[in-house]
Formats: sequence, C-alpha cells, structure tokens
Amino acid sequence: MKTTDTPPSGPSGSPSDADAAKVPAQRTATVSKGSSPPAKKSEGQVLNVFSHGMLILWAIMVVLPLFWAVMSSFKTDADIFNTPWSLPDSLNFDSWGRAWSQAHMSEYFLNTILVVGGSLTGTLVLGSMAAYVLARFEFPGNRLIYFLFVGGMSFPIMLALVPLFYVMDNMGLLNTIHGLILVYIAYSLPFTVFFLTSFFRTLPTSVAEASIIDGASHTRTFFQVMLPMAKPGLISVGIFNFLGQWNQYMLPTVLNTDPDKRVLAQGLVELASSQGYKGDYSGLFAGLVIAMLPVLAAYIIFQRQVVSGLTAGALK
Repeated sequence: MKTTDTPPSGPSGSPSDADAAKVPAQRTATVSKGSSPPAKKSEGQVLNVFSHGMLILWAIMVVLPLFWAVMSSFKTDADIFNTPWSLPDSLNFDSWGRAWSQAHMSEYFLNTILVVGGSLTGTLVLGSMAAYVLARFEFPGNRLIYFLFVGGMSFPIMLALVPLFYVMDNMGLLNTIHGLILVYIAYSLPFTVFFLTSFFRTLPTSVAEASIIDGASHTRTFFQVMLPMAKPGLISVGIFNFLGQWNQYMLPTVLNTDPDKRVLAQGLVELASSQGYKGDYSGLFAGLVIAMLPVLAAYIIFQRQVVSGLTAGALK
C-alpha cells in the first residue's frame, strides 16, 4: 500500500496550522499596541474646541465695548439713547470737533505726549543701563540692588502719594511737566529693570567679550552692541510702560493740579463732570476714542515684537 507522508510540524519543520493562525493575531496585537487610543484623540479635540471657544468669548468681551464706543462717537445724543446698538446712519464728526476744541482735548493730548514721551525715553535708557550692569557684572551688593528694584514693584503707590506731594512741592516740581516726567520714570523703573535684567542674561556673552577684545569700551559695547541685540525686550517693556503711563490717572491728579497742564486721563474726567445735565455723551465718547487710539495703534504696530520679546527669555 502507498502511504502519504504528513509534513512535520514543530520547530524543525514548517509551522503548523495553529501556529500559522497565531501569526496574524500577533501582528494585529502589535499594530493595536503601536496606534494611539481613540479616546485620547477625542479628548484632545474636546479640549481644542473648548480653548478656542474661550478665546472667541474673550475676544468678543474685549472688542465689543471698544467697537460700541467708536460707533457711539459718530452718533448724536438722540441716536445713542434711541438706538444704542445700531450702526450710525451717517458719520457725525461734530462730536469729535467739540471734544478736540471745546473740551480742550487737543491741549491734554499734547501734554500727555510730552509727559509720556519724556518719561518713556528716560525709563528705557536708565532701566536698560541698570539692568545691563546687574545682569553682566558681579560686584558687592549686586543682588541687594536687584532685590530693591524687585521690591519696588510690590510697593503700593497709594502709600507714597502724601510724602511724594511734599517732596515735589519743596523741590519746586509740583504742577510741572518735567516733575511729572521724573515721577513717571521712578514709578516705571522697578518693572523695567526686573524685565530687562532677565532679558540681558539670555544674550550671548561672546559678542560683548569680542567687542572688549577689539578695544571697545564698556559704554560703546553697551550702546552699539548689546542694546541693538536687546531690541525685542526694549520694545516689549516699552509697550507695557507706554500703556501704564498713558492711562495713569492717580499720579497726575495729585501732583498736577494746574488746569493748563492736565493729561488725557484728567481731561476725560473733566469732560465727563463738566457736562452736568447737558449730557453731551457723543462728545464724551469721541474724547474716549481720541485717548484710546494711540494705545491701540502702538499695540497693533508692535504686536509681533511684543510676543518675540516675551518669548525670547525661554530661548537661549
């Protein structure tokens, strides 16, 4: 009789049917282990939708009042009360003219430009010089001076108003533009030094060392080499100081009581209180937009520099 040989199974021969059936199962298990679980992907999508929704809600809360103020500045007083949420039928610039000339917003605007321009320049020059020394040079008292600047950030300005008033009065700086500039510089220096000290520490030291080796003095190295490299940080801290100094109300109210030298924040309060029962709300909205436009323009122009300056400290 003719017998049929059965193929051997096991390690020495070809795989059996049972072993062959296990191979696809093992491959399927391996693929399933390497792929990401669908649950994590759905959680990420839910979190992404939630974060975008919160950002959209925050943008609406910020933009809607600004848009309403600009829209109301082109309306008449009757339109503001009758149809407060509708667009103006026509652009009415009479309210802008009344706010600019009759309410003396032009004078307040010029005074604010002088005060903020001088104080911002002095703050950036003095703050960058102090921050560079504290960040680059080791000397006795370095950390003490740094922490004194940091402590100045936590000192409430309300506690200094009364002694500051008498100091300014004794020095003859009360109700003067240059006196207000000096106060603004002193008020903004702690944050400026704190911010720029951390920024200067991220800059490469090899560039400054190469400049010193080539014969440049420390002053020339700072102004011609290190200061241009710190441009993103200067723009960022300059924007923050500009916002704080432009919107400052408490300091000029106490230290600047001369009506001819008022700044925009004082002018807006004067415009609102002088209306009495007349209710020139369109002029008030126009004055508010006039005071708000430089701040919005500065942030729109330098928004990329602000972001790069804030994130530069994380990259070295």
